[in-house]
Amino acid sequence: MTTIRPETLADVDEAAAVHVRAWQAGYRGMLPDDYLDGLDPQAWAKMRRDRLEQNLPRQSLIAETHGRLSGFVIFGHKRDEDDMVVFYPELGEIYAIYVDPDFWGTGVADQLIKAALEGLTQQEIQLWVLEENHRARKFYARYGLHPDGTRQFYRPRGTEFDAPEVRLSLRR
Repeated sequence: MTTIRPETLADVDEAAAVHVRAWQAGYRGMLPDDYLDGLDPQAWAKMRRDRLEQNLPRQSLIAETHGRLSGFVIFGHKRDEDDMVVFYPELGEIYAIYVDPDFWGTGVADQLIKAALEGLTQQEIQLWVLEENHRARKFYARYGLHPDGTRQFYRPRGTEFDAPEVRLSLRR
């Protein structure tokens, strides 16, 4: 059984480890192997902790399956694409949704995206996905999120690699 609840500071280390495992499994072949292999869960935990301690207009929800953190979703007002600080309350955004690879295909991601879509009250919701991530794009399409024609490049920190990503949007 999976329950969805708000993330707490006690969840940060485990959520960061899930985040890194999901990136390493899900983005293999889309991002450089040396970058993925070098991801540091402790550094990601520090970023999560810092963001949780800030009072930002966003929510972070945890999926817990049989007592184990199985995934998370982070969503809120749309971020400014240049500085990621300014928020636009008239638009919603799903910033991140990741499931531990051990729980792929179990319905955890479905529960997380449903919780995010219920928590976002805006008429338009957006999210970014790597263009080559066909598995994720197929998943998001089931919930009405489709490419809206906006495209950009994601450059992982410390690399010279640019990965194309597309913005998906849902209008309700």
